[in-house]
Amino acid sequence: MTTPERTLILVKPDAVARGHVGEVLRRIEAKGYRLVALDLRVPSEELLAAHYADHIEKPFYPGLVAFMSSGPVVAAVAEGVRVVDGVLTLCGPTDPTVAPPGTLRGDLGHDWGHGVTENVVHRSDSALSAAREIGLWFPGL
Repeated sequence: MTTPERTLILVKPDAVARGHVGEVLRRIEAKGYRLVALDLRVPSEELLAAHYADHIEKPFYPGLVAFMSSGPVVAAVAEGVRVVDGVLTLCGPTDPTVAPPGTLRGDLGHDWGHGVTENVVHRSDSALSAAREIGLWFPGL
């Protein structure tokens, strides 16, 4: 039997502001994954610096932090067999303009022309990233 894994999902400020939290979480649960942690908060710059540590030196980093701290974010941990791959498929490609219909980013995302990718949702890209990210957002889990 395959052991369940966990992944971090962040419903970004653009999706929270437009009322898409329920739809994002509904699709994750409809796929058969179980939510094991959920929190609504405006992330601190310190948390975002730790979360996006690989991007600190990149030119888009200041805009990314400004966007991610511009309003509430819903942080969630989902659990299930191959949940990292499954949530990646549910989300679709990073660019919401080319994300196919049926994916969260394809259905709910849009390029608003702000210069920062506002693409509805973040998901961990690997089991290793998920463990690190969950530890940052839910240290007691």
